[in-house]
Amino acid sequence: MKNLQFEDLGLMRYKPCWDYQEELFKNVISQKLATRDALIKDEKETSPAPTSRLIFVEHPHVLTLGRSGDAENVIVSPTRLAELGVDYFPINRGGDITYHGPGQLVAYPILDLDQFFTDIHKYLRFLEEAVIKTCAEFGVEAGRIDGLTGVWVDFEAGLQARKICAFGVKASRWVTMHGLALNVDSDLDFFDLIVPCGIKDRGVTSLTREVGRKISLNEVKLILKRHLQTLFEWNEVD
Repeated sequence: MKNLQFEDLGLMRYKPCWDYQEELFKNVISQKLATRDALIKDEKETSPAPTSRLIFVEHPHVLTLGRSGDAENVIVSPTRLAELGVDYFPINRGGDITYHGPGQLVAYPILDLDQFFTDIHKYLRFLEEAVIKTCAEFGVEAGRIDGLTGVWVDFEAGLQARKICAFGVKASRWVTMHGLALNVDSDLDFFDLIVPCGIKDRGVTSLTREVGRKISLNEVKLILKRHLQTLFEWNEVD
């Protein structure tokens, strides 16, 4: 069963949210292993299939560095980060440096891909497609660029392309964590603190900037969630 529980955490600092993600991630893996062991033992009453989770959250200012990232892509000093109230965490996802902050919609799917499909590339394409379809509902044409992560506006315009959504995931035993960060009404000046995702020659943007009016997270949440549910065909449960 593709059962999923959804939770909107509102505004939450990065570290407690990361700890919460880790807890959910480990719980899904534990449920998977218990179900597998019960099936191997041919027990009549097996453990229920694990329930996947989807978290929406907005973080105060924070930089996170993925496993394959380069700390030199933070181009200001720790003192300057402290002055601006920006936290910094090296973390266990893929990808390089990224920024999270107010006005950005962050989605953390903690999915048991054994219930969907065991293909990480397809998983990432589905996340990207949900964002592309969400942008389209605001009249913003977005897409992919070969060889570069993320979803981009003016994606066929070479160096004029601008990233609107960043991605970074982790998977173990076909269970995912971390996810995507969509710039809705972000203060884009904070991206000047870093080389976003290690990509030096292209900029960033937001839905607000592209549409020309203030877009709220609440406008975007239901749309993104709907497109994710349509693509993954999950059954939302309480």
